[in-house]
Amino acid sequence: MAETPFAEDIRPGPRYLPIAEHGLIGDLRSVALVGTNGTIDWYCCPSFDAPSVFAAILDAERGGSFELAAAVPARTKQFYFPDTNVLITRFFTEDGVGEVQDFMPVTSDDAAGTGEAGRHRLIRRVICVRGTVPFRASIAPRFDYGAVPHTLRTDDGTVLFESADLSLALTSTVMLECDARDARTDFKLTEGESAVFALDQVGERIPPRGCARAEAEHEFNATVAYWRRWLHQSRYRGRWREMVHRSALTLKLLTYAPTGAIVAAPTTSLPEQLGGERNWDYRYVWVRDAAFAVYALLRLGFTGEAEAFMRFLTRHVSPCDNVDGSPPLQIMYGIDGRTELPERVLPHLEGHLGSAPVRVGNAAADQLQLDIYGALIDSIYLYDKWAQPISSGQWDDVCRLVDWVCAHWDQPDEGVWETRGGRRNFTYSRLMCWVAIERAIRLANRRGLPADLPRWRQARDTIYRRIMDRGWSERRGAFVQYEGGDVLDASLLMMPLGKFVAPTDPKWLSTLDALTDDLVSDSLVYRYDPQTSPDGLRGDEGTFSICSFWYVEALVRAGRLDEARLAFEKMLTYANHLGLYAEEIGRTGEQQGNFPQAFTHLALISAAFNLDRALG
Repeated sequence: MAETPFAEDIRPGPRYLPIAEHGLIGDLRSVALVGTNGTIDWYCCPSFDAPSVFAAILDAERGGSFELAAAVPARTKQFYFPDTNVLITRFFTEDGVGEVQDFMPVTSDDAAGTGEAGRHRLIRRVICVRGTVPFRASIAPRFDYGAVPHTLRTDDGTVLFESADLSLALTSTVMLECDARDARTDFKLTEGESAVFALDQVGERIPPRGCARAEAEHEFNATVAYWRRWLHQSRYRGRWREMVHRSALTLKLLTYAPTGAIVAAPTTSLPEQLGGERNWDYRYVWVRDAAFAVYALLRLGFTGEAEAFMRFLTRHVSPCDNVDGSPPLQIMYGIDGRTELPERVLPHLEGHLGSAPVRVGNAAADQLQLDIYGALIDSIYLYDKWAQPISSGQWDDVCRLVDWVCAHWDQPDEGVWETRGGRRNFTYSRLMCWVAIERAIRLANRRGLPADLPRWRQARDTIYRRIMDRGWSERRGAFVQYEGGDVLDASLLMMPLGKFVAPTDPKWLSTLDALTDDLVSDSLVYRYDPQTSPDGLRGDEGTFSICSFWYVEALVRAGRLDEARLAFEKMLTYANHLGLYAEEIGRTGEQQGNFPQAFTHLALISAAFNLDRALG
C-alpha cells in the first residue's frame, strides 16, 4: 500500500521502537500500546483478538498507526498517573513542556441497551503544561491487519473511517486535514491550553459523538477514580508495593469483562528472537496462564476477578465426557469460549524489525498438555479456600477432570512449553497431574465432598513414585525434563512451589544447584537448552521471565534469602520504564516476545509476596 502523502515527514525517530518502549492502556475489552514517541502502534477493536486497526509494531509501513507528538525536537518521558492505567507521555522541547494523556474509559455493559459499552472510546488529551509547544498528529488506520481497504469521509466535523466490517469515528477539538484514507493536523498550544482526540467504534446503535474538553476531563477523572477504587482492594503492604501493584493493574487490563476471560498477552507475533520464527498469537485464554493469574490476584485480595474467571469456566469450559478418552479440556480458548483458533500467517506484514512470520490464531490449541489440569484444579482449590466455596456443579466438574487425569496421566504430551518437536514423557506434566489429584483430595477432605478417594490416592502415589524413579537422573544429580533423559528444565522449579517435594530435600537442593549451573545467567533463567532438547523450531530464545521469578521463590523456600532477594532485585531492573515485562529477556537486556505478558507479572506478584513473608 502506498504511503499517505504526508506521513513520512512527521514520523519521528526509527521505524520501530523497541518492544519495551511502550505503555499499555485498555477498557477491559481491548488494549492499545502507546510508544514513548506518542504513537499508538497496536490496537485491536472491538476486542483483544479482533483484527488490528493499528499494527505499526508489526509493519511500520502497512500496519497503521495514530501518531501524536511534539512537532519539534523533544525529549520524552512516559509514566502512569499514580495507581491507574492512565498513561502520560511528556514532551520536553526548547520552548515548553507538553503531554499526551492516553486512556480508555471503562464502561459497564449497559442494562438499558444503549450499547455505549460497544463504543470502545480511546481518548488522547493533549495539554501544554509550560511555555508553548507545537504538535502534529497523523491518524492512519489499516483495517484487518492492514489487509482490508477503507474509505474516509467527513460528516459535521467527524472523520469516519469505514471498512467492510468495522467503522471508526474520529473527533477532535482542532481542525483536521484529510486525504482519501488518513487524517492529520498541526496545532500549537500555549500554557494551560488543551486539545482532545477521541476515536470510537460506531454503527447503527452507536452514532458518532464528539468529545469536548469538558467531557474529556470528566472521563479522565472517572477513569482515574475507577482504577484507584479497584486497586484499593489490594491487601499487599510489602516492600515492593509499586511493582506488585503495577503487575496487578496489568493483569486486570488483560481481563475480558464480558466473560471473565484472562488473556496470556494482548499482542501477537512479537518475536522471541529478532529475525526468528518463534512468533505466536497470545490473545487467547490459556487455561494454565489464567489459572496462575487467578492465584496471584487471590493472593492480593482481588476475589472479583477469580469469581469472574470461575464463571467463565462454568459457562464456556465445562469438561466434556468423551467416551473415546480424548482430553476433557483444550489448553486454550477464545475470550468468548470458542474452541476453534485456526493458525494462519499474514505474509503481507513484515513483522517487528523484519521478524516474520506474523501469525494470528494458534495451532497449539490442539496440543495435549497434561499440566493444565494441575494449574486449574490448584486455582479452584485456592478459590474455594480464600474466596468462596465452589458449588456442587463445579465439584462435579472437578471430579470429571480428576477421574480423567487418573486414567490418562501416563502418556506423552507436548508439555508446558508447547514444543513442536513431538510428544514426550515430560516430568513437569507428571508433576502437575500429581498436583491436580492431590489438591482435589485436599478439597474433598476439607469440605467432606464425595469422591473416589481410594482411586485418587492410588493414582497420586503412583505418579509420585514414577517421578522419583524415572524423572530423576543419577548422572546429573537432578530431576530432568523428561523420563530417561539428562536435560534440565526450569519448569521443575515448580516442584517445591507445588509442594511435591520439600524445599530442603537433598534431591531438590541438588536439582536447584544443577539448574543454577546450567540455566541461570546472573539471576536470569532459561527454560531449557534447545540445542540439547530440540523443540522443533529454529533459532534461540532469551531467558524466560516467569522462570526467573520461580527461581526466586525456590531460593526463598530453600532458605537462601540473601540470594533470593538479590535475584529478585536484579530481575526488577529488567522491567521497562513503566514496570512492564514481555515474555523473555534477550542477551543484552532487551524485552522479547509478546508484551506485556501475564505469566511474568503473575510470577512477580507471587515471588514478591513469598519473599516479603520470609524476610519478615
